[in-house]
Amino acid sequence: MKKRLTEFRAGLFPVERNHLLTLSAFSLAYIIWTTLVVGFRQDHFVFLLFIACMLFIHRWTRALAYSFVFFTLFWIIYDSMRILPNYMVNPVHVMEPYLLEKSLFGIRTDSGILTPNEFFEKYSSGLLDFLSGFFYLTWVPVPMALGIYLFARDKKMLLSFSGAYLFTNLVGFLIYYIYPAAPPWYVAKYGNQQLFDIPGDAARLIYFDQMAGYPIFQSMYVRNSNVFAAIPSLHAAYPVVTWFYARKEKLKWPTILIFIDILGIWFAAVYSGHHYVIDVLLGFLCAVTGIAIYEKWLMQTRFSAWLDRYVSFIHRSQKRMSRQA
Repeated sequence: MKKRLTEFRAGLFPVERNHLLTLSAFSLAYIIWTTLVVGFRQDHFVFLLFIACMLFIHRWTRALAYSFVFFTLFWIIYDSMRILPNYMVNPVHVMEPYLLEKSLFGIRTDSGILTPNEFFEKYSSGLLDFLSGFFYLTWVPVPMALGIYLFARDKKMLLSFSGAYLFTNLVGFLIYYIYPAAPPWYVAKYGNQQLFDIPGDAARLIYFDQMAGYPIFQSMYVRNSNVFAAIPSLHAAYPVVTWFYARKEKLKWPTILIFIDILGIWFAAVYSGHHYVIDVLLGFLCAVTGIAIYEKWLMQTRFSAWLDRYVSFIHRSQKRMSRQA
């Protein structure tokens, strides 16, 4: 115990010139980009402060920051999509996805044919409201939990997982711009109108907020800068990527639990009114495509050798700090 405490103290506040230069270069580029192109906000400053703390609080937090590089890149790209909303690139599809959903997955009732979203709206329950909200909250913690586990056990697998995660998002973002689409809650609320200055909506997830006594989802969706990004459902894609790498790492029980999470998130996406079934299926295909691009193409190029060098760089920086201590 005393030895571990000594090692922990030795790793506190590591300052090395090369890491200072890395932070300085990244910060300068990020500030220029967000100020001149995206529009600098308070959360950009918080993000930079977080990165700085991760690099210089402890050698393990620094290694974690370097290991999560693809997650960081994902966030920067996602945030930068504010520059050019997809509805400014291609026409928005409002009724077409709705009618396609009804023709493929319509449910016959006494009131006529309903989409699954309309059916669940009519036959909702408090239990299903709670479960859908609970599962929909897991789209971030579950991938992050696997990421932290892989950080401790297999950093190269972590980089592969986050790399496939990044490519899954890039495929999804491309589809967002090719085919801007309104979510089910938008059709239910606004019909066939095309309104570009409205905030996001928590839809049925608002009932989970009411149970929790805190606007968890409402505060998230009201800041959504673009409501016309329903196809594909990347919420449906993320747990699939997570499941694939948990299985690849041969984690038996996590693989089973993540599979249950997949089913829960897929159900929640439709039940909550945020996605059609077709969105969920396309999200699954995005995950498969992102994994295939990373594993079957990128890892067959020189990138694989670069990844090995990058993992070695992370380990070397840790060892140098140990020797300095």
